[in-house]
Amino acid sequence: MIFDADQLSTGIVACDGLTPLGNAEATVAALLDGRIALKLQPVLGRDGGDPVPLAVLGGTMDETLPPRWLEPLRTLATRIPPAAWGTGRYPVVVTSSNFGVGSMYAFTRDQDARHLRHGPPFASVDMLRRELGWGDDVTVFSHACVTAQLGLAHATRLLHAGIAERVLVFSFDFVSPFVAGGFHSLKILNGTMPAPFAVRDVGAIGLGDGAAFAVLARDAAGPQLEAHALHNEMHHFTANEPSGAGFKSTAHAMAKTARGRRVWIKGHGTGTLDAGRLEAETWAKVFPAAPLVSWKGSLGHTLGSCGLVELALTLAALRRGKIPGTIAGATPSFTSEVALAPFSANGFEAVVLASNAFGGAHAAMLLRPS
Repeated sequence: MIFDADQLSTGIVACDGLTPLGNAEATVAALLDGRIALKLQPVLGRDGGDPVPLAVLGGTMDETLPPRWLEPLRTLATRIPPAAWGTGRYPVVVTSSNFGVGSMYAFTRDQDARHLRHGPPFASVDMLRRELGWGDDVTVFSHACVTAQLGLAHATRLLHAGIAERVLVFSFDFVSPFVAGGFHSLKILNGTMPAPFAVRDVGAIGLGDGAAFAVLARDAAGPQLEAHALHNEMHHFTANEPSGAGFKSTAHAMAKTARGRRVWIKGHGTGTLDAGRLEAETWAKVFPAAPLVSWKGSLGHTLGSCGLVELALTLAALRRGKIPGTIAGATPSFTSEVALAPFSANGFEAVVLASNAFGGAHAAMLLRPS
């Protein structure tokens, strides 16, 4: 599915994010300094287990009452421009892959029914809606690691259908023992620190807390999301189609929209081997010489929120005029386009932001700086 850029360009009124390194501006400053938020921690939190790379706000991922994600989200929400959010002309889109699932696991451990008040997705979103004073017009998306991009694409459709004046897209994913344990069982979250797009014998990811928001309006000045491309191979529960068909589909859609402009690419780049190679090789073929970066080697994978968290970081980097390179990357890399060092934003006319998910789900969007 490809949206026509000439018809569906959408302005970004406001956007910010939150990671263990701070808000978007602070996080970009830390990335430019090469700081790594990931630390080896027990995969099951207080219950121990193998040490794995995690980037956690507040130092612990154990579930609390109230949930540990609530206060950081309150803080993030203070930066959202005021409006009648959650009403007909100002709908809210909430995107996540975790919601409060860690609290469901916590209930199985201690049988405290208070965890159930924010465990299921609908309950965690309803708690957030009430805490932040939103109305009932809240739509929820959850499709693994492309979730935030789906929410942004949906917001674009609402605006261009004339249904909304502004749309708030709000995303959050916080690590819990349940989530970390699941990825650990797949062996991709292990005792090795991630090295995105690096050629090595063992692939590995890190997991991190992350949240972000964007307010979109159809005719707003400033940075523009010019197009969205979405593709799902429906190939396998976790693996990509071996030919890289899904990567190619979204990459070619972005090339068509970019129309020869000079771009750099914010890749997905988790640190896995097969998907990392397919991603890097595809972007190198479709956009030769375009720098490719990933920041998950510092922040970890923020799962369903990565598309919006990394959009906030991209906008902050563009304001600085300096783009962080691939954090924790190494040579040899899958392609020469993988940028390991920071580089100037000068001379680039657009940015491609990509997200990929289990089973061959792919999303990309084209950002035109202001």
